[in-house]
Amino acid sequence: MSHRPRVFARSFGAGPRQLLAVHCSLAHSGAWRGLAGVLAEEATLTAFDMLSHGRSPDWDGQGNYQLLNVQAGLALLQEPVDLLGHSFGATVALRMAMARPDLVRSLALIEPVLFAVAKADDPAALAAVEARSRPIDAAWAAGDVELATRLFNRMWGPGYPRWPDLPEPSRAAMMRALPVIPASYSTLYLDENGTLAPGALERAAMPALLLTGTGSPPVMASIAAGLARRLPDARTAAVPGAGHMLPVSHPEETAQLLRKLWAGG
Repeated sequence: MSHRPRVFARSFGAGPRQLLAVHCSLAHSGAWRGLAGVLAEEATLTAFDMLSHGRSPDWDGQGNYQLLNVQAGLALLQEPVDLLGHSFGATVALRMAMARPDLVRSLALIEPVLFAVAKADDPAALAAVEARSRPIDAAWAAGDVELATRLFNRMWGPGYPRWPDLPEPSRAAMMRALPVIPASYSTLYLDENGTLAPGALERAAMPALLLTGTGSPPVMASIAAGLARRLPDARTAAVPGAGHMLPVSHPEETAQLLRKLWAGG
């Protein structure tokens, strides 16, 4: 691909530590506001909107969605940063670290949804999450984008505003982004980009943290453990009582674990 996609980015905080953060599917860069607030004095957090999200342009359906966002993120880096990503954004952050390890001081992957890890390590946990996803898949196949989005939001964002309580612009933004979910099936479940290919993860040798919430579907802990085993310098941690949206719902706890990672502990 000759051109790098241009994306919208913004920064929070004014501390000396430079962070780059990649949000989850159906959200936008503003999702990091709470965590950035906790870290405001020690870090400057830059976040970008993935394609088809926030103020970035729509993905045109050409090329690989994950890798296009990797290119967009790398284009923002001039100096080494501490990199963090959440959910699908964590899979983007991981690929960024593999592509340019020289620009990534540390890597925090929060609830990464690389389901291919569970396919290899914990097929039962993967089967459970696939069963829970079937109504979403059926709604999408039937062309009911609103229902598919509503069900996806319910599965991965429990404890957040219910669909009828969301403002209309929020619902519209989530529906706009939904097509990237089915489009990323081969990337996340079948590992079409070869993230787990022999030797591929060895490039990401920076200190890494795999962070999950104890209230998330069990498949998430399996993925985190599997990635930690495959990465050269990684450990896992879990936030008690947190679900999939833990960087939003538990910013204080997330910040504490990030500080530990950055301090080398």
